[in-house]
Amino acid sequence: MKMNEVNYQMNPLIMKTLLICILSGLSLQIVAQDFMAGEPLSSVNEAGVKMTMSANVKVYGSFHFTESCTFDPNRNLILAMNAGDRSEGAVPDGFVSLINPDGSVHTSKWIGATRDGLELNNPLGSTMRNGVLYTVDAGFLRSFDLKTGKPLRSIEVPGSTFLNGIGVAEDGTAYISNTRPPELIWKVTPDGTSTIFAHGGDISVPNGVAMDIDGNIVLVNIGNNKVITYSPDGKVVRTEYAAEAGNDGVVVTEDGTKYVSSVRYGSVSKIKPGQKAEVIATGIPSAASMCYDSVQKQLIIPLNPNNAIAIIKL
Repeated sequence: MKMNEVNYQMNPLIMKTLLICILSGLSLQIVAQDFMAGEPLSSVNEAGVKMTMSANVKVYGSFHFTESCTFDPNRNLILAMNAGDRSEGAVPDGFVSLINPDGSVHTSKWIGATRDGLELNNPLGSTMRNGVLYTVDAGFLRSFDLKTGKPLRSIEVPGSTFLNGIGVAEDGTAYISNTRPPELIWKVTPDGTSTIFAHGGDISVPNGVAMDIDGNIVLVNIGNNKVITYSPDGKVVRTEYAAEAGNDGVVVTEDGTKYVSSVRYGSVSKIKPGQKAEVIATGIPSAASMCYDSVQKQLIIPLNPNNAIAIIKL
């Protein structure tokens, strides 16, 4: 056998070994990379300088099956939870976008600009408390630093089937609806312990959850129009009624007024303490889990598969 024939036979083996080493090195580098939040919309000009989008430009969009939102009054921004590719076997790519109060885009992907150091698949309900953003995501309660977007914790809720709405108490205890059977509300304490908080009674396909100013837990249902308020010990404090059933979102303002959005029938009910519900908006397609903009005094309502949000001035 000639020398050049030996080289010819060895080269493929050497090349394969080198390729494996290179790919392994790249894999290690990817795993080792830290979380990095996305930045406001910008582009690089001809001189190679990064330019933040000028104030006279408005961009709308950055939604992908947005189920819920929460409002950060300190930054005057709306945080929108966006589902990723929901098809079977898809790579997880849920994300959080930052939206200006007029509905224009601030940061298209704040959490989810990269997947480094991030677990976020299909975020649904969301809320914030004491500098922390909370969202429920495919059997997990996930939390993020509200200032930096950095992931903090991922707590699995054993026995859950479809975590949906969420409210968080002052001490960090989360109350989460489980929409599919078994239909109930989970209680997840800051140490990660999950227990059943409420089940049965008037619960019927539970969905949106919110906290009132007294620390009570407010629940709305898809299966009926009942708006149920529980005390922290699980007792029913009161039951009110939205104008329609099929409800998803619930907001409780400082004066105790409740706003309820019907994802099934497209209405928004306003319930003042001690009064019957009145409809303040209609015809909203897939009115999902809304949030309250306390600065501009408006409701922000995600429209699920319509990949948009609706804004109602109060």
